[in-house]
Amino acid sequence: MFFMFIIAGHEQVVVNKFKQFDCVVDYSDHYYYHQSKPNQKSNSHGTMMINNRNTMKRIMKEWEILEKNLPASIFVRVYEGRIDLLRAAIIGASKTPYHNGLFFFDLQFPSDYPNNPPKVYYRSFGLRLNPNLYNSGYVCLSLLNTWGGKGTERWCPDKSTILQVLLSLQGLVLNEKPYYNEPGIKPAWSWESYNADVFALSCKTMLYLMKKPARNFEGFIAAHFRDHASVILKACVAYWNGRVRIGLFDGDAPVGSKKKKVNVSKKFKDSMNELYPELYKAFNRIGASVKNLPEKLEDDGDGKPANGIIGKLKRFWEAMTT
Repeated sequence: MFFMFIIAGHEQVVVNKFKQFDCVVDYSDHYYYHQSKPNQKSNSHGTMMINNRNTMKRIMKEWEILEKNLPASIFVRVYEGRIDLLRAAIIGASKTPYHNGLFFFDLQFPSDYPNNPPKVYYRSFGLRLNPNLYNSGYVCLSLLNTWGGKGTERWCPDKSTILQVLLSLQGLVLNEKPYYNEPGIKPAWSWESYNADVFALSCKTMLYLMKKPARNFEGFIAAHFRDHASVILKACVAYWNGRVRIGLFDGDAPVGSKKKKVNVSKKFKDSMNELYPELYKAFNRIGASVKNLPEKLEDDGDGKPANGIIGKLKRFWEAMTT
């Protein structure tokens, strides 16, 4: 991904590629930066030093693993003055309600690492878009020992790694049907209904990130949404018009399709009526090519929502719960 800045009305491409793994200096907005640890001390420059050689050695090994093995959809920053801190950005996978979104996690290695797993905080902006990711930032995952599990599902000091944690967050948590992440009382009446809520919250997260980008990721966030603005807005239009099941947009939802429309709740339409114009304006401000797309959502005028007894019952239930 290349950074592109708008200067005096002209686009200037910066050749430097945003590295997937890098060591930076500024950790001032990291969730755990203010927390001192009993097995740490400050050096003459005021930076934090881990006092356990085994822990330091293992952290260095984790850095090497991340630098060599990160998938293209995960980006990591570690800190020169606080080797116990780490920040990761995960791009939402296609065919999920998180597609094209960005999700940030702040991690802290405990002083006895790897005997205990890292602490992980999700930068939620107060939104809960997954059963495993609380609006408080709490992350519920067996690998972190914050949820039940057996054997290799839980943290193993000899085998578990930060890379494994990040891949679990991407593949097991931010998945196609997060509705089923909740083993008990479900967060919605169906996975389709929950995916609608999740996509709307993902769009809200995009807006928050563009307004208040994570430190050391400012250029990356702007470049990412410039590159993906068109697809995101087209997905909004397709979902709002019932052309595709929410989360499954692949970049093409032809208006002329003879297939029946997917049922779309009033709750989702109302949410997107509010969010879409904000997204359009935010993408336009960062220089994304959106002028060929509508500034607000409108019915495409082709076909009708799904009917029948099941469709009627769904609409009745949605009307009662909104």
